[in-house]
Amino acid sequence: MWAELLCGLVIYKLLKRFFYDDDTFDLETSKSDSIFSVADRIQKVYGGKVFLGLRIPDADTSSRQNIDIVLVTKREAVVISVKDFPGSVTIDKYGSWIVTEKNKTEKFTDPVVEVKRQVGVLEGYLEQRGVALPDEYLSGKVILTNPKSSSIHSINFPSEVISFDQWVKLKPEQKSMLSSWIKDAFCGGKKEMQDAIHQQLHFILGSAPMWDRLELKENKNLLGEFLEFKGKPADIQSLRNIKRSKVSRFIIQKSSMFGLARSTIQLLYSARDYRNEGDSVSDWKEITVRSSTEVLFQPHNSSKVSKFKLSSITSMSLSA
Repeated sequence: MWAELLCGLVIYKLLKRFFYDDDTFDLETSKSDSIFSVADRIQKVYGGKVFLGLRIPDADTSSRQNIDIVLVTKREAVVISVKDFPGSVTIDKYGSWIVTEKNKTEKFTDPVVEVKRQVGVLEGYLEQRGVALPDEYLSGKVILTNPKSSSIHSINFPSEVISFDQWVKLKPEQKSMLSSWIKDAFCGGKKEMQDAIHQQLHFILGSAPMWDRLELKENKNLLGEFLEFKGKPADIQSLRNIKRSKVSRFIIQKSSMFGLARSTIQLLYSARDYRNEGDSVSDWKEITVRSSTEVLFQPHNSSKVSKFKLSSITSMSLSA
């Protein structure tokens, strides 16, 4: 009996490696998932529009500032930094954050200082693009999404920090009747912005530099940089037009099986239209390639290049 179980386990691992020879199964703890989860919940509860994975040019450092989320409403815009600290959090006398998990302790730079820096970079970028924001319209918040980060020390968190205990109290039914801490965190009694400025802000953030977005099956999302396709020469030749200068998004429509030797994927894409935000769906083109064709993708918070078979992908959005 044990021999049969062991044999079955070996066969399962071999089949898993054969059919799923990519990094889809390594994403359970991806920070990208936390960012998408926070963005989805914030938009459902609070309304407005969210922009994810921005890479805003920083004139002072000649580099790009990574911003997890920007929530935009007519009352305000909030830069949100998502922190998934895997342990209880304390703040030392120097302002550093000490995260303790079991017997392991790790020190982090104050995320409130980081998010204030992001607010300044974003404000400068918007000014360069002709948007004059009202006073105090743009602010920053840090959201702690890991239940392990909840501790008795949360009372010492700065007002810019939304602790996990506060985060779990935010429910969709509160949209029209926000709790007091949400009002303090996001509303603050601010006046609504003029429609013209609001629309301009949407367009600029929608066209700002950002990470590429990979949407995988089982509702997994990943932010990072698309590098290239890998596969048979004929398939790579068919995919030659899918590059960020020409295409903003492609989707996997369906797959077909031609015996055990080969299965194919139908991929739809449309030409990038720089005149409008996003892409036009009026002229989708179709490509059929082997489902074993792979996408090489560099997650934004990892030094490792990951590979994914097209059969595990739902869609991919490419930044300009």
